[in-house]
Amino acid sequence: MRGAQEIAGFILSHYRGKIIEIGIGHCGDVAKRIPGLIATDIRPVSIDGVVTVCDDIFNPREELYRGASLLYSIRPPLEVQIAMGDLALRIGADVLIRPLDDEIADLEGFSRELVCMGEARFYLYRNRRARREGR
Repeated sequence: MRGAQEIAGFILSHYRGKIIEIGIGHCGDVAKRIPGLIATDIRPVSIDGVVTVCDDIFNPREELYRGASLLYSIRPPLEVQIAMGDLALRIGADVLIRPLDDEIADLEGFSRELVCMGEARFYLYRNRRARREGR
């Protein structure tokens, strides 16, 4: 995937602790570059070097996500982006989205910025509540 190295580099330079990819599918180009990352998908998947867990973002097991500093997804549909924002707001995490095209959510409770690095273009949603509470 074009820009995978830049996305992983951005994540590694800005986030510590638990980082979770939502809906990894069979493309682990970013996930393989982030040590300790947890990846979720609604179906069981196996990607060498990546810890994958079966979970549904529309009915998430919150204990899996608690303590995460970032939830991210590559080319998620709009409804997945909204579910990610709802979960991230509850657990105090930021959200990073690399959209497929121009399908990008307006997530309440977050400030959004477009980040351009090399071949990567993605949106970073900073959790305003977590910032106020010092997380």
